[in-house]
Amino acid sequence: MNTNSSVRSGLIGGLWGGIVIWIYEAVVWVGWQHQMPLLGISRNATGLIFGKQVQESLGLLSHLIGIGVHFGFSLLWGLLFALIWPSFRKRGWEATLLALPFAIVAWIVMHAAIMLVSDNHPDYLDPTVVIGGFMSHFFFAVPMALVIKQRMAQGATSPERT
Repeated sequence: MNTNSSVRSGLIGGLWGGIVIWIYEAVVWVGWQHQMPLLGISRNATGLIFGKQVQESLGLLSHLIGIGVHFGFSLLWGLLFALIWPSFRKRGWEATLLALPFAIVAWIVMHAAIMLVSDNHPDYLDPTVVIGGFMSHFFFAVPMALVIKQRMAQGATSPERT
């Protein structure tokens, strides 16, 4: 499999993961736990990074920025997974097994970065916040990993994808 196919697989997997995590958040955070309104999902990243005041002052623009940040990071995490996956596959790892610690690392890295750039975030030492964060990122990483695994397997056996 060539690098272009790996990059394409990672970007498509990251996009799928980004979509699935938002579906999870709509069902759990909005529908079940009533943490925010449905439209709050798309602007959530803006508030986490720039603070609630900036989020409010931007109005509709905060949704576009939040969507860009969310899917930008989803694509980057997908790309990273696609780059490391072949090494783990050779060692006999299943993609979903790798996705679980990958999700935890992604959550920790992203939220450590949020703590560096903003003081307007949930209490990341609260076990409920941590467990909820891990759960949502499992819903990102597992579908992302499965899409990447499938696309990379197809690319390895399909001459038109090389």
